[in-house]
Amino acid sequence: MLNSGKLPMIPPALMTEVLTSAADITLLVAPNLRVVTVLVNPGHRSFGQLTDWEGMQLPDILTEESCRKLEMRLSDLHGGRTGLSLEINHSSQQSWDFPVRYSLHRMGQDGSILMLGRDLRPLAEVQQQLVTAQLALERDYEAQRELDTRYRVLMEMTRDPVMLVSMSSGRIADLNPAAALLLGGARQEMIGTAVAQEFDGRRRGEFLDALANVAATDSTNPVEVTARRSQRRVLVTPKLFRAAGERILLCLIDPAERASQASDELGENLQRLYHEGVDGIVFADAEGVIRAANEAFLNLTDASGIAAVRGRSIADYLVRGQVDLRVLLDNVKRTGQIRLYATRLTTDFSGQIAVELSASWLNDRPNPMMVLVIRDAGRAESLRRAGGGLPDEGARSVMELVGSSTLKDIVAETTDVIEKMCIETALELTRNNRVAAADMLGLSRQSLYVKLRKYGILNRDGE
Repeated sequence: MLNSGKLPMIPPALMTEVLTSAADITLLVAPNLRVVTVLVNPGHRSFGQLTDWEGMQLPDILTEESCRKLEMRLSDLHGGRTGLSLEINHSSQQSWDFPVRYSLHRMGQDGSILMLGRDLRPLAEVQQQLVTAQLALERDYEAQRELDTRYRVLMEMTRDPVMLVSMSSGRIADLNPAAALLLGGARQEMIGTAVAQEFDGRRRGEFLDALANVAATDSTNPVEVTARRSQRRVLVTPKLFRAAGERILLCLIDPAERASQASDELGENLQRLYHEGVDGIVFADAEGVIRAANEAFLNLTDASGIAAVRGRSIADYLVRGQVDLRVLLDNVKRTGQIRLYATRLTTDFSGQIAVELSASWLNDRPNPMMVLVIRDAGRAESLRRAGGGLPDEGARSVMELVGSSTLKDIVAETTDVIEKMCIETALELTRNNRVAAADMLGLSRQSLYVKLRKYGILNRDGE
């Protein structure tokens, strides 16, 4: 019970506890701005004790800008104003700054000032994060604007008709002016319309499935359709990709007449090459039977006409007959192509000519075909012979025996050298196929292996 109308005195210890709990930092400043007492909230995480401030002048622990703000607020306080607040930055002796918002209160008659402060660093950190996020958003926005500008310029400037279709909605997401012109409509009018409606006789699901199947298989065969607005036949070549989780079809549109014109031009050039080329070209089936041959091949074989070679086996014109044909077919079916296969052609008048063959296997049809390109190598062979005979080291060593060995010994040595060269040539022509090489040389497989061991070829191949 209170005996008088006066409030009881608050004990100093309790006052200190109240002040430290009510504020993060409390300063009692004398009229001459000397810091008398510093109280720090014990629950605050980073102020420390700051007892070294006691006895110092308040401006000495403030930044220069904060000193000017303090002077202005003190003048207002001395003028009788109350409820003043002040945001200042402390500068400690440890060279770290921190902002604090103080509320200023006059104490007693001597002009002392009680400053109750709240740490502004958490708020400053949040503000800094907001500023950083805002700057990041602005950078992303500028980057997005740049990409959008590039995309728009590319769509405007490219001469190829291009259309983007959303797979989820089946509608045109975008198209360039060239595509709009080809399809016979205005670009802004066509964006957002169902793509199937832009082509005659096409349903949405069926058309999208057709485009997706072509895109998924990376097929080179486009979808041929008729544009509803322009009534032009066009070829649509789709490419499927995913952007931001949505599947998009990038459709390249070509006029059908342009593709037909390019195809006709290519076909015309290939036809002229076939009829007027200097190399022989032969089309044979999977058994080696000739189906077609050009004029250059007829010249190489001295054939009277195409009727004389059509239906015959290509083995009839190869000096090693079925052996050559088997090597060609086995290798071209396995690898798809053969380059620079050296052999000889026989003519209709029992002549022979050195040739080099290149073979390709066309397997993308019901009846696969083998295409042979045959080049006359007789001139190159004659030049090799005129250049000094056998190039092999073994041949040179045999020639060095002349004058130091009898003719019988030289002939025996020569036989071994030639036999070794023939075996190596057969292995090279058959790509190290021992069975085919034995057939080519007219040897049994066991005899071939004996000779391979004799000349060290078997060991040299690592077997």
